[in-house]
Amino acid sequence: MMTFDAYTNDEKISYLKAQAPHADIHVDDAVTQKYSANGRAASEIDGKILAYVAVSDVDDIKGVLKTARRFHLPVVPQTADSSTVIGADGIDGGLILSTANMTTIKEISPDDGVAVVEPGVVNGDLDKAAREHGMFYAPDPGSKPFSSVGGNVGTNAGGMSTVKYGATRDSVLGLKVVLADGREIKIGGRTYKQAFGYDLTHLFVGSEGTLGIVTEITVKLFPIPLGTSVMGSAFFPDMAALAATVKDLRMSGIYPVMLEALDGKTTAALDEYEGTHYAEGNDAMLIFRLDAGGQEALDVAEKILNDHEAKHVHVTSDETEKKALEKLRQDMLPAVFAHGNHIMEDMAVPLSKLAEMVDYVNQVAEELDVDIYTAGHAGDGNVHPSLLWPKDQPEPPAKVLEATRRLLKKALELDGTISGEHAVGMLKNQWTNAELGFDVDMIQHQIKDLFDPMGILNPKRKIN
Repeated sequence: MMTFDAYTNDEKISYLKAQAPHADIHVDDAVTQKYSANGRAASEIDGKILAYVAVSDVDDIKGVLKTARRFHLPVVPQTADSSTVIGADGIDGGLILSTANMTTIKEISPDDGVAVVEPGVVNGDLDKAAREHGMFYAPDPGSKPFSSVGGNVGTNAGGMSTVKYGATRDSVLGLKVVLADGREIKIGGRTYKQAFGYDLTHLFVGSEGTLGIVTEITVKLFPIPLGTSVMGSAFFPDMAALAATVKDLRMSGIYPVMLEALDGKTTAALDEYEGTHYAEGNDAMLIFRLDAGGQEALDVAEKILNDHEAKHVHVTSDETEKKALEKLRQDMLPAVFAHGNHIMEDMAVPLSKLAEMVDYVNQVAEELDVDIYTAGHAGDGNVHPSLLWPKDQPEPPAKVLEATRRLLKKALELDGTISGEHAVGMLKNQWTNAELGFDVDMIQHQIKDLFDPMGILNPKRKIN
C-alpha cells in the first residue's frame, strides 16, 4: 500500500523557524552530517536528520519541542557531541537540539559553595573560573578540556577524582529542565541537604536526554585544599599486583584524589605517542595524587608502595611534572586508538573484585587472540579495556564482539555494572534486563512514559 507524508519537510522547517526564532537552524548537508555522527566526518547515520538546531535560550527549546510534538519528530539533545556510546548521534528525520551555545556561567558563590551554569559550559572552563574564587569543580572526566557540564550531567560522567569526590551526580544540587510537553521545572536547589519530595534531580542526572532538556545546573564547589598537592607514579609486574596496592592505599585513610591504572601495553603506547620513557618491559603503571594530608599522608603512601614492592616510585610537587602526568593519563585513549580500530569498554566492579576482573580481561585476550589494552580508575573499580583490530577492517571481527560479550557478562557476574561512567546510549541498551532485571526494566519504561509519553526525546537511547 502506498503511503505519503502529511507534511513536507519545508512545512516542518517553516513551522520550526516560527517557533524557535532565535535558534540557528541548519538543514544543509555540511552541517547536518558534521553533527549527526559524533563529529566523525567519515561516519554516517542511517538516513538523514531534518535539521541541526543550535539554541541559545529556553523559549527556543520550548519551540523545538513544540515542533517535535506536532510532527512526531525524534529530538536528540546534544552539547559538546563527545558521546562514546552513540548517545547523541542523529536519527533519520529527526532534530538535533544543541545547547552548545548556552555557555554562560551565571554565578559562582564561594559563600554558598555553588556555581550556576548553562549546559554548554565546558567542564574545564567552570573549574578554571571557580579556582579564581579559591574553589574548584571536582568532576574531572578524561574529556574535561572539551566536554560540557550538560553532557556530563546527561551521562553522570565520572573521572579521575571520583575515588574521593564522586561522579557528576555527587556534585549536582539542582536543575532546571524543559519537559517534553514544554513545561520548565526547577528541581533541587542550592542547599547541600535536600529531603523534601522525591529526588527528581538525580533521576535526571544520567538520564541521557531521554526525560527532558536541561537548561540550568547548580553544582557544588569545594575549597581548594590547604597545602601542596603531590602526584606520583609507580610500577608493578602486572595489573593484579597494582590492584592489591590500590586497595591498601584506598583503605589507609589518606583519601587519594586519584588512583589511575595503566597496563604495560597501554604505558608503552603512551611512550610511543608522547615520546616519553615510562614503560618498563610489561610493567603496569599507577598514577596517584594526594591533595591533602601533608607529609604524613605521603609517608603512609610511600610505605604502602614499598610494602608491595613497587618499582621506580617517583613523587613530585613540581607543577610541570604534575601536569605532564595528568596529560599522560588524559592522552591514554588517543595513544591506544592509534594502534587500530577499537571498542572501548566501561565496566565497574566492587573494589575487592578488581584484580579478578583484570585477570579475566587478560584471560579472554589470550583465549580469543584479541588485542586488549587495559586502563582505568583503579580507585573506584572502573575498568576500561580497549579491544583493537586492524585499521583496514572497518567492522569488528567476530572474536572482538565475543570478547566484549564475555567481559560484560563477567562484570555482571562479579556484582558490577557494564556502564561505569560512559552511559548506555545505543551500544548497551539491549542489556537492560541482564543488569537490572525484568521488574526494574519495566519500571524504567514506565518512568520514560511518564515524562515523555510521545517518545520523542532521544528514542532508543538509555533504554530500548
